[in-house]
Amino acid sequence: QVQLVESGGGLVQAGGSLRLSCAASGRTYAMGWFRQFPGKEREFVAAISRGGINTSYADSVKGRFTISRDNAKSTVNLQMNSLKPEDTAVYYCAAAVTTQPPVSAGGYSYWGQGTQVTVSS
Repeated sequence: QVQLVESGGGLVQAGGSLRLSCAASGRTYAMGWFRQFPGKEREFVAAISRGGINTSYADSVKGRFTISRDNAKSTVNLQMNSLKPEDTAVYYCAAAVTTQPPVSAGGYSYWGQGTQVTVSS
């Protein structure tokens, strides 16, 4: 069983930055970040392979967000720069039991409870 706990969400002005962290207990493989807007399905944001070599990003965040991991500390981070009001959402950390990172929510077996990110204009 894997437990995931996100932290680092909050309120920031447009153009600002936030760093989300996900602490994992138990063995994890590929990890990802998703976000969910009110009334919408969760959408893919970024993912990273088990070894941290391969990463994937949604087009909407490329060049602004960076995913990284520290396997020694069992953490995955999402550095979010140049934030926009449309980035406002609940962000979820997810863990897969594959080594390569899926880009769909169905590819992940474990989920955190989410952290709210609000970007004001």
